Amino acid sequence: MSEDVVLDSGGVAGFLSATPPLDALSAQERAQLAGEAVITRLADGEAAVDDAARATGDVWVVMAGQLLVWAPEDAPSDEPTDVVNTGGLLGVAALLLGEPIQVTARANGVCTVLRVPGRLVMPVFSRPEGVRYLAGQVSTVPGAVPAPFEGILGRRAVGDLMHVGPVVVSGDISVREAARRMTESRSSYVVVPLAGGEYGIFTDGDLRSRVVAADVSVDAPVRTVMSAPVRVVSEDRVVTTVLVEMLEHGVRHMPVVDGRGRLLGVIDDIEMMAASTRRTFELRRTIARSPSAAALVEASAGVRPLVVDLVHAGTDAVTTSGILSVVIDCLARRALELALAESPGVHRPRFAWISLGSVARREALPSSDIDSAMSWADDDSVAADHLRLAKRVHEILDACALPADTNGALASSRRFARSGSQWLSASQRWMREPLVDEGLIMSSLLVDGRVVWGDPALHTVPLGIRRMRLDHPEALRLQLLDALSTKVWQRSLRTLLSPRRETVDLKGQLLTPIVNLARWGGLSVGVGAASTPARLAAAMDNDLMTAPDSRTLEEVFLQLQRVRMQVQVDQIDAGRTPTDVIALSDFSSIDRRLLTDCVREVAAVQKRISTRLHNGVFATGAAT
Repeated sequence: MSEDVVLDSGGVAGFLSATPPLDALSAQERAQLAGEAVITRLADGEAAVDDAARATGDVWVVMAGQLLVWAPEDAPSDEPTDVVNTGGLLGVAALLLGEPIQVTARANGVCTVLRVPGRLVMPVFSRPEGVRYLAGQVSTVPGAVPAPFEGILGRRAVGDLMHVGPVVVSGDISVREAARRMTESRSSYVVVPLAGGEYGIFTDGDLRSRVVAADVSVDAPVRTVMSAPVRVVSEDRVVTTVLVEMLEHGVRHMPVVDGRGRLLGVIDDIEMMAASTRRTFELRRTIARSPSAAALVEASAGVRPLVVDLVHAGTDAVTTSGILSVVIDCLARRALELALAESPGVHRPRFAWISLGSVARREALPSSDIDSAMSWADDDSVAADHLRLAKRVHEILDACALPADTNGALASSRRFARSGSQWLSASQRWMREPLVDEGLIMSSLLVDGRVVWGDPALHTVPLGIRRMRLDHPEALRLQLLDALSTKVWQRSLRTLLSPRRETVDLKGQLLTPIVNLARWGGLSVGVGAASTPARLAAAMDNDLMTAPDSRTLEEVFLQLQRVRMQVQVDQIDAGRTPTDVIALSDFSSIDRRLLTDCVREVAAVQKRISTRLHNGVFATGAAT
């Protein structure tokens, strides 16, 4: 059970003075923050944020220990979305967006957290230290679900953020009138046109520092206290460079002008940091609140445009795939809930919906299809009801442009819908006899599985295969042989530079060999469900896949995902259906050369691993 911790405000203020970005607050501000803070010690697994606290706008600071965080759609999952260590903050994104905190956070071991009022934290984000902190929150961890500020910095133009016109006033109006205009327009500034096409600006910060603190009358003309002339930025400037320029010059606002110098609006540093976050949250909220299948299909129309915008904004392919995977999970979850409403015979809490394939690994692309499985409680034996439910779910998802897997890996198939004990028994049999009943293929599919709805304990396959490397080395060896048999595109040297209308399957012929090697590599060191880069990193601990080989495969994987994502976004922009099968003539000469290099690198790693295997080394470094 949680318990309040007694600590004098001086001790709290001292802690805050060493905790970025709160160390940017003045001593007086930190003292006020410490005076209103509540310190709580949480037991292992205890929630840090209860329902009553979600809409308070507060921020939680970890004083000691660690919080595990799950995004709203991932709360049932064993895998946390994020980790907040000592000195980390929770709730900043919700504070900046003015929304209730949506994540679930639980203590990982005993943890001490400091809950502070958001209104006292907000001022730090109007200062360079606060914006630097936000910029540092952009997630670049391969395979991780993106942090709340994902995809915001990049190649997006500041003109794209101009949704509201500027608040323009005369320099002769009073400070009182300027403040009234700011309040009416819900703006943090007013702009004053100057001679020669220049501008002055009066902001909330000027009101505090140049009027209130300086004891200037509110009847003084605003031109006497404004900043002038101010730097302006053209609408085609990249968000990243503009934000860096604002940091360098210590300003929060910059007027944005078009090619003729006409004022379009004013960019705010916090607006730049929050723009993409807001859109992602809004889409997921719309999906989660869709009242019918038809409404869900309508909401799903926003998925591909979101991916296109993320890529155009400079978001890397791994992060974009992570965002897309989370949104697809949200769609699947809502489709399941709507199908359940149509199927009163199915017991809601007694089954689990399991995502498989690239979506489960957080590596979805616009062309991805949907692989799924289902597991139910042993005492719930009405399989027919579950199969009908799964069929309806996939009908809804298909209408949402998320087609079912063409190879039949679907929860609507009896092969992929079983009770928990049946799955466990099957997975144990696959370990003993991997060549019987397609055990090798089934174990490869199910090891990627991730529960997106229902009780995670019902996904029992990991229990059956988690000791593969210790108890079933022959099954692991067959996993490796299967991965090595998936040859990378061997015709590359002849066809990549050919003028003929040759095609290449970027997923099947180039990416799948890496994914399969990574899956084996993870299993060889006891890592089950994980992203491809995470599995490759873990596999450095086995002697068959050396650290250089692991890094090579990871680099090639990231390059191929980048090419795939860009190709598919270009296809969407052109009004075509995204696909991985591409004519070589559609690639630039640079990308054709890149693909050639990728083919060589993957083939070389496969050959080196095969040589080590045949020389008697197998996973543990011991001779076989």
